[in-house]
Amino acid sequence: MVAALHDPVRRAVYEYVISQGRDVGRNEAAEAVGVQRTLAAFHLDKLVEAGLLESGFKRLGEKTGPGSGRPAKVYRRAPGEWQVSVPARDYRTLALVLAEAVDLLGGEDRAEEAARRAGGRIAERVAPDESLEETLRQRGYEPYAQEGRLRLRNCPFHVLAEAQPLLVCSMNLSLCRGLLEGLGQDPERARLDPRPGECCVSLSINNEN
Repeated sequence: MVAALHDPVRRAVYEYVISQGRDVGRNEAAEAVGVQRTLAAFHLDKLVEAGLLESGFKRLGEKTGPGSGRPAKVYRRAPGEWQVSVPARDYRTLALVLAEAVDLLGGEDRAEEAARRAGGRIAERVAPDESLEETLRQRGYEPYAQEGRLRLRNCPFHVLAEAQPLLVCSMNLSLCRGLLEGLGQDPERARLDPRPGECCVSLSINNEN
């Protein structure tokens, strides 16, 4: 699966599709990465074979009914997540056990404090010229701007959030606020703002709450 992204064009196609958060057609993908439609189609289908994208058919124009043409093949991010390590490591199971232990012991407040400190430690490693958006992108959040907020298309803690949503979402918020605080920004820019299929946290733009 990782090998499927070694080709720079294929990786560019993949990154474009997942960044849109919607169905993407072959023509759009080709124009976005600057390649011919046939080459884009080849890489898109290879990504489907690898399980990184899924495909379907959809009318992309506004016309409907007779004369509107055949539905176009479209692509979107495939559900699920993948991690690769050699030799194999199983951090996910341990994280799930620890999250359950925190919940059973009633340690939510301590967990939030620890998450906030972790966010501060992340801030200490951020380069002076690095934007908040780039920092979040490197952490796997896939940020994008919409309606005055920086929304996060991906939750890096998705598996844990499904198992312990209240605990993990509150810790995620604390981590983001610790990051902002460590960067000298208003931590209240981050707030819980859950949307289907996205991270539970969003951040205001330009230091506005």
